[in-house]
Amino acid sequence: MTTTTLTPPATAPVTGALSALALCTLLPSLAVSSANIALPTLATAFGSPFAAVQWVVLAYLLATTALIVGAGRLGDLVGRKRLLLAGIALFTMASTVGAMAPGLSWLIAARAVQGVGAAAMMALTLAFVGEAVPKARTGSAMGLLGTMSAVGTALGPSLGGLLIAGLGWRAIFAFNLPLGLLALLLAWRWLPADRRSKQASGIDLPGTALLAMAVTAYALAMTLSLWLLMAAVVALLAFLHVETRAVSPLVRLDALREPPLAAGLAANVVVAAVMMTTLVVGPFHLARALGLSAAAVGLLMSVGPVVSAFSGVPAGHLVDRFGARRASLFGLAGMLTGCLLLCVLPASLGAAAYVGPLVVITPGYALFQAANNTAVMADVELARRGVISGLLNLSRNLGLVTGASLMAAVFAAATGAGSLMTASAAAVARGTQQSFGAAAALLLTALLLVARYQGSKQSSLRMPQIRPSRSSKNMASCAVIVAPAFDEPMGMASSADQRASMTTQSHRRCPRRRRVRRASPSASQR
Repeated sequence: MTTTTLTPPATAPVTGALSALALCTLLPSLAVSSANIALPTLATAFGSPFAAVQWVVLAYLLATTALIVGAGRLGDLVGRKRLLLAGIALFTMASTVGAMAPGLSWLIAARAVQGVGAAAMMALTLAFVGEAVPKARTGSAMGLLGTMSAVGTALGPSLGGLLIAGLGWRAIFAFNLPLGLLALLLAWRWLPADRRSKQASGIDLPGTALLAMAVTAYALAMTLSLWLLMAAVVALLAFLHVETRAVSPLVRLDALREPPLAAGLAANVVVAAVMMTTLVVGPFHLARALGLSAAAVGLLMSVGPVVSAFSGVPAGHLVDRFGARRASLFGLAGMLTGCLLLCVLPASLGAAAYVGPLVVITPGYALFQAANNTAVMADVELARRGVISGLLNLSRNLGLVTGASLMAAVFAAATGAGSLMTASAAAVARGTQQSFGAAAALLLTALLLVARYQGSKQSSLRMPQIRPSRSSKNMASCAVIVAPAFDEPMGMASSADQRASMTTQSHRRCPRRRRVRRASPSASQR
């Protein structure tokens, strides 16, 4: 009798892989929030106007947003671990160059290169979850990554301010060097080796370039000039035309028609736009409607990221327990409740009327992010994990960019004042209520999309389920004759009578047996 010893899987590789992915999520988020706080110092150090210094942030964001889908697809083709290691190395080297930059142009160029490395890191972390983490813990892993992103957002301004005050502005870029080297070591040691998919083929360079142009033009249109929307539309139409004729398209357009994937990406855009409302409207409401000081505004604005940092991991556990679809609905319902509270609570209640609903919105956002990422990435085939992860990150970034422009316009129009700096406290409070009313309407749309389409049917991007044919069932019956002892170590040993019965049944089902029996000479032929 054959015996087998079953040993539980080691937890060290999973912990090491999660540590690597967590650092790869933290670093890009930290690079954005810490650089924002340095803009006034950079303007003084280089003697440049704010319009020039803001490109330190814009160059990084544009490079990341424009290249994130292409980076994900390239990881599918050349190997995700290989490209992630290259992205971490590029991010770390660009940070070092930025710390030593002799002028503003050098710093902007270094930030653009840093954004290229960050695009690979952001696109491939979600793609690695399915390979590095057991499926039962996918939600927890997504929650951890959401926590690290929130930690980077919350920690960046305070850490950047401390580094600038103590060591100067170069320290905020040099700080990435030890963290980048640690992430590189952990990723090289613990992330699973690349498995080349047979379905992977060449990269779609025209499609990648056109999508990058469309995304860049759209982002600039939302931040600089709306006239660039025309260029974004033209580039997008050209991209769709190329993708329909490409042998190996960057994005399979038929997959975007799948309701679960389309609903997940659309809801991601809407939720990111709503979260940007809290960042755009919040400071004006606290400062102008409530008359708080700058220090009090900064302290209260940090509540959201701090709550998100503490709610990410519990949100992941809820996803594992209740399922991605139900957790998505719970998260959206929590966000909708918080926005409705901001619509009805009067400003006379003070800061509690703003911070209280914010504490409701933020955990809902963390729960939705963990659940939606889990639902979209569930069972995606190996050859497309990188590009789908890139689409998830792209949809979030586009939502943030759109929310910053659209919700700011709604807020300004709702105040009814020519300038927000001259608007009365009552007008600002009215603008806050109407802005979050619009956000509540967007969330209701996302809630209906998720309820209707998420998990409705299997996506074409998921691995196909192979149904056994009649012949394969017969061959499985034949295998009982050859190796009946393989079931014994698992506590399924059969008695002699059961084996004899199984052997008899296999004689009846096995086509090879029947063919051999027909080929045997009969007694009269002998």
